[in-house]
Amino acid sequence: MTNALWRGDLIQRSRTVSGVFLLTYAFLHFLNIAAGLVSPDFMFQVQEFRRLLTGHLPGQILLFSALLVHMALALWQVASRRTLRMSLAQALQLVLGLLIPLQLIQHLIFTSYASNAYGLDDEMTSIILLMWNSPEVWQQYILLLVVWVHGCIGLHMWLRITRWWPLVLPYMTGLAALVPTLALAGLLTEGRRIWSIYIRPGNAQVIRDNFNWPNSTGFARLYEIYDIGFWIFLFLLGGAVATFYLRRFIRKRKSLQIRYENGTQITIEHGLTLLEISQLNGIPHTSLCGGKGRCTTCRIEVTKGLENLPPPSSAEARTLKAIKARDNVRLACQIRPTASLSIQRVYQPKGRRQVHSAQGVEKTIAVLFLDIRGFTSRSAGLLPYDIVFLLNRFFDAIVPEITKAGGSVDKYLGDGLLALFEMDDPEHSALAGITAASNIGVALARFNMMLASEGEDPVRIGMGLHTGTVVLGEIGTTDNAPRTLIGSAVNAASRLEAKTKELGVELLISEHVVKAAGLAAPADMLQDFALRGVDHPVRALPVPQASTLENLLTSQADPETTTFAPAAKGSVS
Repeated sequence: MTNALWRGDLIQRSRTVSGVFLLTYAFLHFLNIAAGLVSPDFMFQVQEFRRLLTGHLPGQILLFSALLVHMALALWQVASRRTLRMSLAQALQLVLGLLIPLQLIQHLIFTSYASNAYGLDDEMTSIILLMWNSPEVWQQYILLLVVWVHGCIGLHMWLRITRWWPLVLPYMTGLAALVPTLALAGLLTEGRRIWSIYIRPGNAQVIRDNFNWPNSTGFARLYEIYDIGFWIFLFLLGGAVATFYLRRFIRKRKSLQIRYENGTQITIEHGLTLLEISQLNGIPHTSLCGGKGRCTTCRIEVTKGLENLPPPSSAEARTLKAIKARDNVRLACQIRPTASLSIQRVYQPKGRRQVHSAQGVEKTIAVLFLDIRGFTSRSAGLLPYDIVFLLNRFFDAIVPEITKAGGSVDKYLGDGLLALFEMDDPEHSALAGITAASNIGVALARFNMMLASEGEDPVRIGMGLHTGTVVLGEIGTTDNAPRTLIGSAVNAASRLEAKTKELGVELLISEHVVKAAGLAAPADMLQDFALRGVDHPVRALPVPQASTLENLLTSQADPETTTFAPAAKGSVS
């Protein structure tokens, strides 16, 4: 496993472990407060049980460590993002993650620290009374609620690949709503009870003495410490935001603009051919040979920036000479812009024209190859019936994830398959492929749990996901012309699948797919692969477990740098 993959796995494990600890802390706190519905004595007994976790030095070290790790990971997530545009679920999880340390600092200072430094009785009744007649009581409840919601979302994302989680999810959802509701009821019950006692004449000072509340100087010192912690966190958050904008500024400095004849302008980074730039951004660009330089249908006239292009290669020069092209004409599939260009496509797209399948249809789609690892050796000791039975059970488990995403199985290849995602545009095709690959990982985990319960070894797979322009058509004799797929994208996807065996990962997804979907992958995890039969190295993201794919990808669309109107989108069911 590469350093980037190992680092990504360590970050994910650290987030999970620290998150589970903080969620447990919030759960026990809610139970402690909810005990106020029964009696003050029961609330005290529950608090004594809770102290088994954090009421001693090792437990407090674990609590503060979990808080610091989770806070550091939240700040790192802000600093390392490519854009602040994200899905609602991602935004909610990120915002809640940043709110947790912001308010938990105050809670820990006025409870654990105040207890150790000033001898404050941190019994739950004392803490509730201390905050009761001020906004602090609601702030602290909302704090616990933020921790709880954030933790429940994280717990669901962690356990959703298990076979048993969908069965208990309705009950866990009810529990997730019930626990904070009972805690709120317990807070109100105990708060009203102890406050009614506190305001009786002569009781206030006695209660303050019994609970050993700090004097005004002590409280001022606690607020001073809280202010220091608050500003330190804001400083770190500001540093993370500044790092994000600095990285985006550096990327913009390295970016370039492509302007088309109809006024469409896009901003991209170096490395792609002009044809790939058009296809990945949903801009129609004719290319009958699929970008292999065998035809001239993708050619363009460069109206501005020709001097910044490298001279044509010998193969491109021969092709241009054969058609007697002017000096400013180039093949879009052969040039990789390093500076801004203004271009005009020679063959203008005139809309869709219905073509008989026997004549061939060119489409830019996502292609997925899947293969079972080590199936030959596994099947050596099985009867033919058992082999077929196992394969059919496996395909029954994972193929529905392909069809639900909008794809289809083009053909079964023994212990593997080839799946196509023929959507209305490259973006939706790529998104469908990503959804299918991620859900296949979840389905595989459930399938292996079923096998384990039957005493069988787990099934391991490898998948290669790539996108490109292919030709779909019926090829063969008049009476036997099956639908066939032709194009370098098919070969690249197959070779990526084969590479997963060497890397020991479940999925290799090319950067072409990620960018076509309008997403971005962690730059330090991307690798270049020289694939047999593929002219240029393919940059791809190794994913040890396909079910974690969506956690690695983020949106890369940036409204400040993207000015073109997206093409009409199809639907992915």
